[in-house]
Amino acid sequence: MPHLTKTQLAELTAKLKETQSALVEQLSDNDHYGMNESMRDNTNELSPIDNHPGDLGSEVYERGKDLALAEHHELHLARVEDALDRIEDGSYGYCATCGKPISFERLSAIPETAYCKDHSPQTFVSAKRPVEETLLSPPFGRTSLDERDDQNGFDGEDAWQIVESFGTSNSPAMAEDSEIDDYNDMEIEASEELDGFVEPYESFIATDIYGQNVCFYRNGVYRKHMSATEHLESEDSLGTGSNKY
Repeated sequence: MPHLTKTQLAELTAKLKETQSALVEQLSDNDHYGMNESMRDNTNELSPIDNHPGDLGSEVYERGKDLALAEHHELHLARVEDALDRIEDGSYGYCATCGKPISFERLSAIPETAYCKDHSPQTFVSAKRPVEETLLSPPFGRTSLDERDDQNGFDGEDAWQIVESFGTSNSPAMAEDSEIDDYNDMEIEASEELDGFVEPYESFIATDIYGQNVCFYRNGVYRKHMSATEHLESEDSLGTGSNKY
């Protein structure tokens, strides 16, 4: 015995036919979002070969958007027409996966659905990732040696740091370190890695070959060191530091 009454089935059929007419009219009025026209008709160009790709950036974007919209509405129309066919053969209102009745409330919200709530394909998020990502995780993929305790040689990350030192389109706001305030300190892990030094202070203090004439290089590490020292001194003067006792 059908779980939908004749009144409910008539109501759902009317909704589907109304949606079908609207979709057909929408696709025909705008000629499938201009998919039947070539880009040459829209740009007045015989060929885009002699143009810079950026000259057709807006046209390519609009064509991609039109393709997505046309595909979305064509898929919606196909589902609506399939639902109308299922009404004709008497299989409408039953889940295509488990065969159980679909509630009238769900059919009222999505008349073209062929699945119950538990088996709707849209409720499952695929965990599959592109195979290329196996080479990108961890960062820099197979060329990163940071995760290996037995390796400390030059790797892909080091190569990128050298390239990055010549400049990128990033800004301090996009840096890994939240305290970056200088474009010169924006390299990956630049504030954490001490190339050629053991202790941080060794990166900004130096002497001549005889150990005389001490001098300071006011780099990013030096500025952070001085800032931290000034902060501790101010706390001690207020009696709030760790040495107040």
